[in-house]
Amino acid sequence: MIRRIHSKAFICLLLFAGSLTAQTAGQTGKQDQPEVLRTFTELVQTDVMVFGKDGQFVNGLKRENFELKIDGKAKPIEFFETVTAGSVNEESQLAAARGSSSSAHTGSGGAKPLDRGRSVFFYVDEVHLDLASLGSSKKIITRFIEKELGQNDEAAIASTSGQIGFLQQLTDNKVVLRTALERLKYRPYTVASTESPRMSEYHARLIDRYDREITDYFVEETIRRNPGMTREPAEMLVRTRARVLLQQATVAATNTLTGLEGLVRGLKTQPGRKLLFFISGGFFLDNRNSDSLDRLRRITSAAARSGVVIYSMDARGLVSSSVYDASQESQVDVAGRLQRAASGELFESQDGMNALAKDTGGKAVFNTNSLEPGLRSALKETSTYYLLAWKPEREVAPSKFRRIEVRIVGRPELTIQVRRGYFDIEPEQPVAKTKKKDERPATEKTPESQLRKVIAEPYPNREVPVSVSLNYLDDPTKGAMLTAAMEVPGQFLSFVNVEGKETAVVNIAGSFYNDRGQVGAFFNNQVKIEGPSDAAATDRKDLVYNHSVYLKPGLYQVRVGARDEKSGRAGSAHSWIEIPDLAKGELALSSLLVGLREVSPVSNASLSVSALEPVNLSVSHQFSPNGYLRFLVFVYHATPSPTDSKPDLAVQVQVVRDEQPVMTAALKKISTEGIVDLKRIPYAAEVTLAGLPSGSYQLHVSVVDRVSKRSASQQTRFNIK
Repeated sequence: MIRRIHSKAFICLLLFAGSLTAQTAGQTGKQDQPEVLRTFTELVQTDVMVFGKDGQFVNGLKRENFELKIDGKAKPIEFFETVTAGSVNEESQLAAARGSSSSAHTGSGGAKPLDRGRSVFFYVDEVHLDLASLGSSKKIITRFIEKELGQNDEAAIASTSGQIGFLQQLTDNKVVLRTALERLKYRPYTVASTESPRMSEYHARLIDRYDREITDYFVEETIRRNPGMTREPAEMLVRTRARVLLQQATVAATNTLTGLEGLVRGLKTQPGRKLLFFISGGFFLDNRNSDSLDRLRRITSAAARSGVVIYSMDARGLVSSSVYDASQESQVDVAGRLQRAASGELFESQDGMNALAKDTGGKAVFNTNSLEPGLRSALKETSTYYLLAWKPEREVAPSKFRRIEVRIVGRPELTIQVRRGYFDIEPEQPVAKTKKKDERPATEKTPESQLRKVIAEPYPNREVPVSVSLNYLDDPTKGAMLTAAMEVPGQFLSFVNVEGKETAVVNIAGSFYNDRGQVGAFFNNQVKIEGPSDAAATDRKDLVYNHSVYLKPGLYQVRVGARDEKSGRAGSAHSWIEIPDLAKGELALSSLLVGLREVSPVSNASLSVSALEPVNLSVSHQFSPNGYLRFLVFVYHATPSPTDSKPDLAVQVQVVRDEQPVMTAALKKISTEGIVDLKRIPYAAEVTLAGLPSGSYQLHVSVVDRVSKRSASQQTRFNIK
């Protein structure tokens, strides 16, 4: 299954800086992503989940089992299908339900993922979390990262305050997710008056709603503490205090909902259905003094269009219905008015979270000290759903919120989770813009600025499929060298005949960011690709470009983009990498440099390794199944043995798919014969791909230092086409 290759010979065959077969530095329309719900096209669609009494998803239902109503009117179901979330077919099924094609560029050779996986988001409302609740929130997210994040899944962690910053991105990199979670710190937030008698936010809401009992209590206590004050000025003072508290609370609640709405709207371009966990300690909706209800409706509609299902989690756990602590009062409330008023405080603080979950087809996880079962249940429940589509109304009218109702005919025992509604025309979000004196008109924007805009977008643009591969090696004199290699398939570029040659011109750019979002290095260039005039579209030469920089240890993201000069179409790709601090002298590995050795039609068993044909590094890591995957890795800072001053290293190689090993090689000793620099020991080998079905895999390489009893590992993804 795995063959060792002599390191010295393999380095010559697979040298990173020189093996990329394309232009290097110095040589010379955004695609609509499928929406989960779009109106005034051929069809409108929604996702539906059906559960039995045992809580399990009910499979096998047919179109005729469902009854659909929009605004109370029965609608025929024009499209019906069962969909597996995160599957290869999900995007095309969503497009088919709208009566449109999934992509204009998904033919053979495109960038269609083989195993796409799920997209899971955590929105942590730390503004409304106490210290204990924040701890339980971080614990459940850690559990997801370490135990539930699948091989092809991606996740993101966002927060109300934005303290996560640049790391608030969708990624499969666990180091990024752990670092993002570490940035979530406790931010004390309390809406309460320091004056006597103490007034809570909930008390202020009751006073604002003219609750007689609670108003009388505060008026009487105010008079008692201010001898000579009459009722009228006392009540005015109480109502003024209540208004001030509500203004403070409304700002916090509005910030929470605004951040959530922005996150949901931003996911519109992402394919498939997304699961979002909204974790909070509860907040109040001020319907009298704010637009909170309208905001909830906008989030519900945006979630429908973006394909987002929200599961709300109250991180406070099991708490009594009375959140108010009467012991802090200097006078006992003999009449029990404060206690009676507090009976509805807990439920009212959960109203907004409950509405967001129910109206987006999700669930509320409340009143439990263990959020883990709710997390696992949500992941399982949302893994499969029914997709229903219908013809929308053709009337031309102002934006209207349409209500969705779905039931299973003759099966009242079944539970249905479905979105409650959507705006048929999304309300406009006016954005004021002032033009600067030296600003270019939109029509005069340069290709470079347009490409920079694509690269700066929060999610990769797939109009032109761009692949990026990041690899670092340690240079004995300069330190860590990070190389970003990018690739664009030739069939996605516009070739024109220039002097008898098919020629394409592509603008490329890239930026290197640290974990704070600061740009440390960048590149931009114009690349010309030439090929024979009789080349077919599928045989056109690919663009491959690499750029290297020297960086300090740390966590980095590299964003690259390419723009076809003739068509104006552009695409981008993002990738993260962690460069270890080798100055610490600890055992570490370089990146895995991989390529493919094609199997010759006529094999020669006596052929020596040194006579093998050169193998180029792969940027896209897309391989055919009839070859050998070659890799090279460097082992840094192995401990020399006290007996012969040589390291004693062993390596194990695994190929993994869906968290399960499909090939495991035996532990093998790494030879150091002929190696001068024992601080940088190369190891090379190849793995046969024969018999592996198409899909996404991971190559895992683990090295054990048997002298120091330490180990290090490295992994990389690859796809079999």
